Amino acid sequence: MRIAVTGSIATDHLMVFPGRFAEQLLKEQLERVSLSFLADRLEVRRGGVGANIAFGLGLLGLDPILIGAAGLDFADYGHWLRDHGVDTGAVQVSDTLHTARFVCTTDQDQNQIATFYAGAMAEASHIDLAEVTARTGTPGLVLIGADDPEAMLRHTAAAHRLNIPVAADPSQQLARLDGEQARRLVDGARWLFTNEYEAALLLERTGWSEPQLLDRVGTWITTLGAGGVLLARAGCPTLPVPAVPTDKIADPTGAGDAFRAGFLAGTAWELPHERAAQLGCALATTVLESVGTQEYKLIPADLSARIDQTYGAAAARALEARIEGTA
Repeated sequence: MRIAVTGSIATDHLMVFPGRFAEQLLKEQLERVSLSFLADRLEVRRGGVGANIAFGLGLLGLDPILIGAAGLDFADYGHWLRDHGVDTGAVQVSDTLHTARFVCTTDQDQNQIATFYAGAMAEASHIDLAEVTARTGTPGLVLIGADDPEAMLRHTAAAHRLNIPVAADPSQQLARLDGEQARRLVDGARWLFTNEYEAALLLERTGWSEPQLLDRVGTWITTLGAGGVLLARAGCPTLPVPAVPTDKIADPTGAGDAFRAGFLAGTAWELPHERAAQLGCALATTVLESVGTQEYKLIPADLSARIDQTYGAAAARALEARIEGTA
């Protein structure tokens, strides 16, 4: 199954603050915050949720189609993605704007403060999903990732109209969506991805209860960081999948995107949901151990060993043949 990934394409500016944000915040001054954090490390990396997820799928041999808008500085980034198995033919390149920028500072407790500049992402709504599928063939799934809100809504409507299954992943853009927009993005999705905070925010935005939301989607996947993930379906017990542990965390940025890539690859291979989630967790931990969202190496033996140690030999055997085929 081929997967189309819509979402942001960005350059990440990742900084590390060697203290704790919480120690700099004064309760009596929260209405007038004016802070500057002296970072002791800066990394400039490729990023954007659409590009990150597509990169992971490319490493896993899925030949994903990346659908998004980038700037006039995209040439080198585009070569990088194509070299790692991503089809960039549907990326719209702006004539005037730069690729989006994600500026993020992480403290020693792995808390993050970030700012996102949209840049060329504002042109993503100009992309017509129907035209893309006419050129590339109809994908088996369209992931709607964080992007220009109008583009997210347009791509979701087009996918439903074309009878293409949708994976809804509104993530950072939930804060910008009103209730009607949030409902339109997730209603009818085969897969819904959120983290724990976004899960609560999505219920608040939509006005739906958890059972009501589950009645409108296929499977709701909630990531819990070191707590792993929860897989929920209407009428079924919630299935917890533990995270793959590590004591070598370098940077949390991009771990969620890597989980999505691994999970979607597992579903494309028609693996059981639990196995797909286990692969996603293993890939997420691999990203945690590197700085940057696309700097990790996919080493089949390492992934298999992580899965074996965390989930057992049966899980490793079930995934081994697929993982080894990506080398």
